[in-house]
Amino acid sequence: MSDSQTKMAKINRFTRRELGEEEVYCFSAILCDNEIDRDQEKFSRQALEKLAELFIGKTGIFNHDPKGENQTARIFDAKVVSDPERKTADGEEYACLKAEAYMVRTDSNADLIREIDGGIKKEVSVGCAVSKEICSVCGRDRRSGGCVHRKGRVYNGRKCFYILSEPTDAYEWSFVAVPAQRGAGVTKKFSGEEGFAEKTGESEDIVGKLCDDLRREIIRLSFLSGDSIPVELTKAAITRMEPEELLKMKQALSTLSDGESAPELEKALGQNTQKEIEANRSFRI
Repeated sequence: MSDSQTKMAKINRFTRRELGEEEVYCFSAILCDNEIDRDQEKFSRQALEKLAELFIGKTGIFNHDPKGENQTARIFDAKVVSDPERKTADGEEYACLKAEAYMVRTDSNADLIREIDGGIKKEVSVGCAVSKEICSVCGRDRRSGGCVHRKGRVYNGRKCFYILSEPTDAYEWSFVAVPAQRGAGVTKKFSGEEGFAEKTGESEDIVGKLCDDLRREIIRLSFLSGDSIPVELTKAAITRMEPEELLKMKQALSTLSDGESAPELEKALGQNTQKEIEANRSFRI
Protein backbone atom coordinates (compact mmCIF):
# COMPACT_ATOMS: atom_id res chain seq x y z
CA MET A 1 0.00 0.00 0.00
CA SER A 2 1.40 3.40 -0.99
CA ASP A 3 1.73 6.33 1.46
CA SER A 4 -1.25 8.10 -0.11
CA GLN A 5 -3.37 4.95 0.13
CA THR A 6 -2.39 4.51 3.78
CA LYS A 7 -3.28 8.13 4.48
CA MET A 8 -6.68 7.84 2.80
CA ALA A 9 -7.41 4.60 4.65
CA LYS A 10 -6.85 6.42 7.95
CA ILE A 11 -9.05 9.33 6.85
CA ASN A 12 -11.87 7.10 5.65
CA ARG A 13 -12.21 5.58 9.11
CA PHE A 14 -14.09 8.77 9.97
CA THR A 15 -16.18 9.27 6.82
CA ARG A 16 -19.62 7.94 5.89
CA ARG A 17 -18.43 7.16 2.38
CA GLU A 18 -14.99 6.55 0.99
CA LEU A 19 -13.43 9.83 -0.07
CA GLY A 20 -10.91 10.24 -2.84
CA GLU A 21 -7.59 11.98 -2.38
CA GLU A 22 -8.71 14.87 -4.57
CA GLU A 23 -11.63 15.58 -2.20
CA VAL A 24 -9.59 16.28 0.89
CA TYR A 25 -7.04 18.85 2.04
CA CYS A 26 -4.47 17.61 4.58
CA PHE A 27 -2.09 19.54 6.80
CA SER A 28 0.13 19.01 9.84
CA ALA A 29 -0.10 20.80 13.19
CA ILE A 30 2.07 20.81 16.28
CA LEU A 31 -0.47 20.48 19.09
CA CYS A 32 1.75 20.70 22.18
CA ASP A 33 5.22 19.85 23.48
CA ASN A 34 7.26 19.19 26.61
CA GLU A 35 8.71 22.69 26.89
CA ILE A 36 7.83 24.88 29.89
CA ASP A 37 5.24 27.37 28.69
CA ARG A 38 4.38 30.91 29.77
CA ASP A 39 2.02 29.58 32.43
CA GLN A 40 4.91 27.61 33.99
CA GLU A 41 3.49 24.23 32.98
CA LYS A 42 4.68 21.48 30.64
CA PHE A 43 3.54 18.08 29.43
CA SER A 44 5.58 15.02 30.37
CA ARG A 45 6.85 12.84 27.53
CA GLN A 46 4.48 10.09 28.69
CA ALA A 47 1.59 12.57 28.56
CA LEU A 48 2.42 13.44 24.97
CA GLU A 49 2.42 9.74 24.04
CA LYS A 50 -1.01 9.26 25.60
CA LEU A 51 -2.38 12.42 23.99
CA ALA A 52 -1.22 11.12 20.61
CA GLU A 53 -3.72 8.29 21.10
CA LEU A 54 -6.49 10.43 22.57
CA PHE A 55 -6.45 13.09 19.85
CA ILE A 56 -7.07 10.66 16.98
CA GLY A 57 -10.46 11.54 15.55
CA LYS A 58 -10.85 14.78 17.49
CA THR A 59 -12.34 17.76 15.73
CA GLY A 60 -10.68 21.09 15.07
CA ILE A 61 -12.64 24.27 15.85
CA PHE A 62 -12.01 27.99 16.39
CA ASN A 63 -11.15 29.59 19.74
CA HIS A 64 -12.48 26.66 21.79
CA ASP A 65 -16.04 27.63 20.86
CA PRO A 66 -17.90 24.28 20.71
CA LYS A 67 -20.51 25.30 18.15
CA GLY A 68 -21.17 22.85 15.35
CA GLU A 69 -20.57 25.48 12.70
CA ASN A 70 -17.04 25.97 14.06
CA GLN A 71 -15.99 22.44 13.18
CA THR A 72 -13.41 22.74 10.45
CA ALA A 73 -11.06 19.73 10.44
CA ARG A 74 -10.39 16.35 12.04
CA ILE A 75 -7.21 14.60 13.17
CA PHE A 76 -6.61 11.26 11.46
CA ASP A 77 -3.10 10.54 12.71
CA ALA A 78 -0.76 11.74 15.46
CA LYS A 79 2.65 10.88 16.82
CA VAL A 80 5.33 12.21 19.16
CA VAL A 81 8.39 13.60 17.37
CA SER A 82 11.70 14.09 19.17
CA ASP A 83 14.65 16.36 18.43
CA PRO A 84 17.83 14.94 20.06
CA GLU A 85 19.73 18.14 19.24
CA ARG A 86 17.31 20.32 21.18
CA LYS A 87 16.82 20.51 24.95
CA THR A 88 13.95 21.96 26.95
CA ALA A 89 14.51 24.61 29.62
CA ASP A 90 14.70 21.86 32.26
CA GLY A 91 17.20 19.80 30.26
CA GLU A 92 14.98 17.15 28.66
CA GLU A 93 15.14 16.07 25.04
CA TYR A 94 12.62 18.18 23.17
CA ALA A 95 9.50 16.34 21.99
CA CYS A 96 6.26 17.53 20.45
CA LEU A 97 2.92 16.05 19.47
CA LYS A 98 2.51 16.31 15.71
CA ALA A 99 -0.95 15.71 14.29
CA GLU A 100 -2.17 15.14 10.75
CA ALA A 101 -5.58 16.63 10.01
CA TYR A 102 -7.91 16.67 7.04
CA MET A 103 -10.68 18.88 5.68
CA VAL A 104 -13.17 18.13 2.94
CA ARG A 105 -12.60 20.64 0.15
CA THR A 106 -15.62 22.89 -0.29
CA ASP A 107 -16.30 26.35 -1.71
CA SER A 108 -16.88 27.67 1.81
CA ASN A 109 -13.47 26.63 3.19
CA ALA A 110 -11.36 27.62 0.18
CA ASP A 111 -10.26 30.83 1.91
CA LEU A 112 -9.34 28.95 5.08
CA ILE A 113 -7.21 26.53 3.07
CA ARG A 114 -5.41 29.47 1.47
CA GLU A 115 -4.85 31.02 4.91
CA ILE A 116 -3.38 27.76 6.21
CA ASP A 117 -1.11 27.45 3.18
CA GLY A 118 -0.12 31.11 3.58
CA GLY A 119 0.81 30.71 7.24
CA ILE A 120 -1.98 32.98 8.53
CA LYS A 121 -3.94 30.26 10.31
CA LYS A 122 -1.07 28.58 12.09
CA GLU A 123 -1.21 28.55 15.89
CA VAL A 124 -3.37 25.96 17.60
CA SER A 125 -4.48 25.22 21.14
CA VAL A 126 -5.60 21.95 22.73
CA GLY A 127 -8.39 21.20 25.19
CA CYS A 128 -7.64 18.18 27.33
CA ALA A 129 -7.77 16.76 30.86
CA VAL A 130 -4.94 15.41 32.99
CA SER A 131 -5.10 13.68 36.36
CA LYS A 132 -1.80 14.88 37.83
CA GLU A 133 0.18 18.11 38.15
CA ILE A 134 3.62 17.23 39.49
CA CYS A 135 5.66 19.95 41.19
CA SER A 136 9.17 20.28 39.74
CA VAL A 137 10.58 21.19 43.16
CA CYS A 138 9.16 18.56 45.54
CA GLY A 139 7.84 15.94 43.09
CA ARG A 140 4.40 15.87 44.73
CA ASP A 141 1.09 15.96 42.89
CA ARG A 142 -0.35 19.41 43.55
CA ARG A 143 -3.90 18.06 43.56
CA SER A 144 -3.18 15.41 46.18
CA GLY A 145 -1.90 17.98 48.66
CA GLY A 146 1.40 18.33 50.45
CA CYS A 147 2.94 20.68 47.89
CA VAL A 148 3.43 24.23 49.15
CA HIS A 149 5.35 25.53 46.14
CA ARG A 150 3.92 27.99 43.65
CA LYS A 151 4.71 27.84 39.96
CA GLY A 152 6.95 30.57 38.68
CA ARG A 153 8.71 31.02 42.05
CA VAL A 154 12.33 30.01 42.70
CA TYR A 155 13.16 27.79 45.70
CA ASN A 156 16.84 27.30 46.56
CA GLY A 157 17.77 28.01 42.98
CA ARG A 158 15.08 25.74 41.49
CA LYS A 159 12.21 27.26 39.58
CA CYS A 160 8.81 25.75 40.26
CA PHE A 161 6.66 24.58 37.37
CA TYR A 162 3.98 21.92 37.07
CA ILE A 163 4.40 18.82 34.95
CA LEU A 164 1.06 17.80 33.45
CA SER A 165 0.84 14.01 33.56
CA GLU A 166 -1.51 11.09 32.96
CA PRO A 167 -4.03 12.56 30.47
CA THR A 168 -7.55 11.19 30.81
CA ASP A 169 -9.28 12.82 27.84
CA ALA A 170 -8.76 15.04 24.80
CA TYR A 171 -11.71 17.26 23.89
CA GLU A 172 -10.78 19.33 20.86
CA TRP A 173 -8.10 21.47 19.29
CA SER A 174 -8.58 24.99 18.05
CA PHE A 175 -7.16 27.55 15.71
CA VAL A 176 -6.24 30.54 17.87
CA ALA A 177 -4.32 33.80 17.53
CA VAL A 178 -1.78 34.01 20.38
CA PRO A 179 0.61 31.15 21.19
CA ALA A 180 1.80 30.47 24.76
CA GLN A 181 4.17 27.57 24.11
CA ARG A 182 6.79 29.25 21.99
CA GLY A 183 8.15 26.15 20.30
CA ALA A 184 4.92 24.32 19.63
CA GLY A 185 2.67 27.18 18.68
CA VAL A 186 0.23 26.23 21.42
CA THR A 187 -1.83 28.79 23.31
CA LYS A 188 -3.64 29.02 26.63
CA LYS A 189 -5.26 31.74 28.68
CA PHE A 190 -3.00 33.65 31.02
CA SER A 191 -3.32 32.85 34.71
CA GLY A 192 -5.26 35.14 37.01
CA GLU A 193 -2.18 36.84 38.44
CA GLU A 194 -0.76 37.56 34.97
CA GLY A 195 -4.09 39.00 33.82
CA PHE A 196 -4.38 41.12 36.98
CA ALA A 197 -0.84 42.41 36.51
CA GLU A 198 -1.60 43.37 32.93
CA LYS A 199 -4.85 45.08 33.93
CA THR A 200 -3.41 47.08 36.85
CA GLY A 201 -0.03 47.84 35.35
CA GLU A 202 1.81 46.28 38.30
CA SER A 203 4.62 43.79 37.86
CA GLU A 204 3.85 40.08 38.21
CA ASP A 205 6.22 39.90 41.21
CA ILE A 206 4.29 42.61 43.05
CA VAL A 207 0.95 40.99 42.25
CA GLY A 208 2.30 37.61 43.38
CA LYS A 209 3.43 39.10 46.70
CA LEU A 210 0.05 40.76 47.15
CA CYS A 211 -1.71 37.44 46.60
CA ASP A 212 0.59 35.69 49.09
CA ASP A 213 -0.15 38.38 51.69
CA LEU A 214 -3.88 38.09 51.04
CA ARG A 215 -3.83 34.31 51.47
CA ARG A 216 -1.98 34.62 54.78
CA GLU A 217 -4.45 37.24 55.97
CA ILE A 218 -7.43 35.12 54.95
CA ILE A 219 -6.10 32.17 56.96
CA ARG A 220 -5.47 34.46 59.96
CA LEU A 221 -8.96 35.95 59.79
CA SER A 222 -10.54 32.52 59.49
CA PHE A 223 -8.98 31.62 62.86
CA LEU A 224 -10.04 34.91 64.47
CA SER A 225 -13.60 34.69 63.24
CA GLY A 226 -14.22 31.29 64.80
CA ASP A 227 -15.82 30.41 61.50
CA SER A 228 -17.24 26.89 61.16
CA ILE A 229 -15.64 26.35 57.76
CA PRO A 230 -12.57 24.09 58.16
CA VAL A 231 -9.25 25.84 57.54
CA GLU A 232 -8.29 23.05 55.13
CA LEU A 233 -11.29 23.94 52.98
CA THR A 234 -10.36 27.61 53.10
CA LYS A 235 -6.80 26.80 52.03
CA ALA A 236 -8.04 24.59 49.19
CA ALA A 237 -10.44 27.27 47.99
CA ILE A 238 -7.93 30.13 47.98
CA THR A 239 -5.13 28.20 46.30
CA ARG A 240 -6.44 28.90 42.81
CA MET A 241 -8.42 32.09 43.49
CA GLU A 242 -7.65 35.07 41.32
CA PRO A 243 -6.58 38.37 42.96
CA GLU A 244 -10.05 39.91 42.82
CA GLU A 245 -11.54 36.83 44.48
CA LEU A 246 -8.92 36.92 47.24
CA LEU A 247 -9.78 40.56 47.96
CA LYS A 248 -13.49 39.71 48.22
CA MET A 249 -12.75 36.77 50.50
CA LYS A 250 -10.63 38.94 52.81
CA GLN A 251 -13.42 41.54 52.99
CA ALA A 252 -16.00 38.87 53.81
CA LEU A 253 -13.85 37.41 56.60
CA SER A 254 -13.11 40.87 57.99
CA THR A 255 -16.85 41.45 58.29
CA LEU A 256 -17.28 38.08 59.96
CA SER A 257 -14.50 38.73 62.47
CA ASP A 258 -16.26 41.97 63.45
CA GLY A 259 -19.20 39.92 64.67
CA GLU A 260 -21.47 40.42 61.69
CA SER A 261 -22.92 37.53 59.74
CA ALA A 262 -21.41 36.78 56.35
CA PRO A 263 -23.69 34.32 54.57
CA GLU A 264 -21.90 34.96 51.32
CA LEU A 265 -18.70 33.48 52.72
CA GLU A 266 -19.84 29.87 52.68
CA LYS A 267 -21.40 30.48 49.29
CA ALA A 268 -18.13 31.91 47.97
CA LEU A 269 -16.11 29.04 49.38
CA GLY A 270 -18.45 26.51 47.89
CA GLN A 271 -18.38 28.17 44.50
CA ASN A 272 -14.62 28.50 44.43
CA THR A 273 -14.05 24.97 45.68
CA GLN A 274 -16.26 23.74 42.85
CA LYS A 275 -14.47 26.12 40.51
CA GLU A 276 -11.15 24.58 41.55
CA ILE A 277 -12.48 21.09 40.91
CA GLU A 278 -13.64 22.08 37.44
CA ALA A 279 -10.34 23.85 36.74
CA ASN A 280 -8.45 20.74 37.75
CA ARG A 281 -10.39 18.62 35.29
CA SER A 282 -9.64 20.48 32.10
CA PHE A 283 -6.83 22.35 30.43
CA ARG A 284 -6.87 24.54 27.39
CA ILE A 285 -3.29 24.76 26.35
